[in-house]
Amino acid sequence: MAIKKAEEAGFDLVEVSPNAKPPVCKLMDYGKFQYEQSKKVHSMKQHQRTGQVKELKFRPHINDHDLSIKIHYVERFLEEGNKAKVALVFRGREMIRSEIGTELMQKMIAALGPKAIVESPPKFEGSSMTMVLAPAAPPKPPSRESKGPEGENGAPKD
Repeated sequence: MAIKKAEEAGFDLVEVSPNAKPPVCKLMDYGKFQYEQSKKVHSMKQHQRTGQVKELKFRPHINDHDLSIKIHYVERFLEEGNKAKVALVFRGREMIRSEIGTELMQKMIAALGPKAIVESPPKFEGSSMTMVLAPAAPPKPPSRESKGPEGENGAPKD
């Protein structure tokens, strides 16, 4: 009887809950339903944001201004919602003075303050000292700049 009604209406008979007593069926256009589901899944994937790990390298004998620029880069990575892997590369005799590297890493942590969470503390791996920083707050959505009184082409609106 339900199959006859579905054919008359031009719809498909779709079993919604086969384990229920009696089984529950629904009249719908199954092709349209599948299309809407695929669009919904696609939009969910599109709005999902996965963070990347951005790496930043520098040497132990770095100028204060250069260090502040590197700190600014790390801030930008974290604001975008990415993690930052900071690598301090030692060469030759620089490895003897590893405390210089530890001081630089602590300076960076102090400068970033509440913007970053130290995911893995500074540790020596071969000839480099690395640490991973994660963003403390969720990333800001990209701001949409208003066009102002001009239209899309830059010409004034009438």
